[in-house]
Amino acid sequence: MNVSSRETTQYVSHFILMGFPSRPEMQLFHFGLFSVAYTLTLMGNTAIVCAVRWDQHLHTPMYILLGNFSLLEICYVTTTVPNMLANFLSTSKSISFVSCFAQFYFFFSLGCDEGFYLCIMAFDRYLAICRPLHYPRIMTKQLYTGLVIFGWSCGFVLFLTPVVLISQLPFCGPNVIDHFICDPVLLMTLSCSEDTTTQFIYSTFNAIFMIGTFLFILCSYALVILAVLKMSSAASKRKAFSTCTSHLAVVILFSGSVMVMYVSLESNEDAKIHLPYFIL
Repeated sequence: MNVSSRETTQYVSHFILMGFPSRPEMQLFHFGLFSVAYTLTLMGNTAIVCAVRWDQHLHTPMYILLGNFSLLEICYVTTTVPNMLANFLSTSKSISFVSCFAQFYFFFSLGCDEGFYLCIMAFDRYLAICRPLHYPRIMTKQLYTGLVIFGWSCGFVLFLTPVVLISQLPFCGPNVIDHFICDPVLLMTLSCSEDTTTQFIYSTFNAIFMIGTFLFILCSYALVILAVLKMSSAASKRKAFSTCTSHLAVVILFSGSVMVMYVSLESNEDAKIHLPYFIL
């Protein structure tokens, strides 16, 4: 890029998040609908966190991981929903350049952490059901503490590179994002120049993350199902399946929505992505 192009990028100080374009009455309806969904999400996950924190009987690896996942979910939805709700009542719908990339970083880092947490929870269920006699010796306090720290930190480390690379692209207009979050794919389409290297790195990162976590969870539960089917007692089978059903439902919702959104990187200016979002 030449010097004049770089100077032009200074004028892009904010972006416009279009969200859900509609009549003012529908904006109010969307505000009410998403406010209720957000409140229920906070209440449900906060109840799980408090129950795990205060009930000594739930201080086991499975429930500690579940409590951390619920806390992670609270943080995840809070990175975008309050701003989205404010935009329903706003006419400008603007977000500053720094705030946009901060939202991008925290939203996708926490989303990545959720994927890793689902893998960790699948690994825990695999050990508990397929290696029950060795489970207490393998899943020690040191191990699950390390897994909790890994689950929280890994996404923040991995997403530093995409955020830095995309933030360095020249933005000289237009600045309208047809989404309710600062989506990296749409941000790249707004850049004045097409950076195929950044696009390749981002799409490769997404593909490895989605396929890797999905296959890990799939293999873990395939082994769990095989182990359960070999159990002779019907009561044991029901108990084993009951501990995995809710987790599998979350896995399907999470993996399905993410794969629909980011399995490929659209690099043309007409790329539009609509995000199925709430996971209660």
